[in-house]
Amino acid sequence: MRDFDFLQPASVAEASRMLAGLGDEARVMAGGTALLLALRQRMVAPSHVISVAKIEALRGIAFDAKDGLRIGALVKHAELARSPLVQQHYPVLAAMAAQVANPQVRNQGTLGGNLCYADPATDPPGCLLAHGACVVLGSARGERVLPLEEFLVDYYTTALEPDELVVEVRVPPPASDASGAYTRHLRTAAEHRPLASVALLARRDGALCREARLVVGASVVVPRRLERAEEFLRGKTITLDVAAAAADIVAEDIAAISDARGTEDYRRAMVRVVARRTIANLFGLEETA
Repeated sequence: MRDFDFLQPASVAEASRMLAGLGDEARVMAGGTALLLALRQRMVAPSHVISVAKIEALRGIAFDAKDGLRIGALVKHAELARSPLVQQHYPVLAAMAAQVANPQVRNQGTLGGNLCYADPATDPPGCLLAHGACVVLGSARGERVLPLEEFLVDYYTTALEPDELVVEVRVPPPASDASGAYTRHLRTAAEHRPLASVALLARRDGALCREARLVVGASVVVPRRLERAEEFLRGKTITLDVAAAAADIVAEDIAAISDARGTEDYRRAMVRVVARRTIANLFGLEETA
């Protein structure tokens, strides 16, 4: 591991100026779970590491019935899972956060750091996208807000400008008739990174689906909503046959990754299974196949 200078700015503006001055020679550290691994494996060799751990503006979880949920970039996955506010108003987010990686990562890794790395094989992005989340980006120049689908650009690539930090994540208030589910598929029981994931939020009246937001993650480069499947579910009474038909549409419409962890065909098949089960389970149908 190359020697580096360790910097600890006290504000977003100070961190932004450091990033602007140092350019590619600097890396930002939040929880450090991804960066320290990259340093040990010599995937990166920065001259400066900028720790944002002392920036209080990046902490905290708050909820307002009008504006929704605000999650500071330094909030750890375990904090998100344990938050009474998140458990009450966004139970799917809390349940997702409780499954991220392993206990060590959940207790050290941060939501902002997770989003900044834009790793396809992770849980928060797809679940947040289903909730309609936005990301607040800050710098010495001010703040801007991007929908999550615009923030996540490609493999390990985001829309962050070189001098920007993720400040917080905003999630709009939930509809009173909304419920949801998040399902992840692991290639083996020993793995912690999902091979496929499906997040589903639906406004429903019993078995009737009034509106749906369905997002596939992990098997695609960046998580994406499946609009054709959402439209198919809208206004329908959900049965196992309807769930299966919607899952077929999902599998047809994704551009699945093919890599060492799974071929395109395998990932597509797993997404079909996970989507079918997620829809069926959310609507109280017994799905065992």
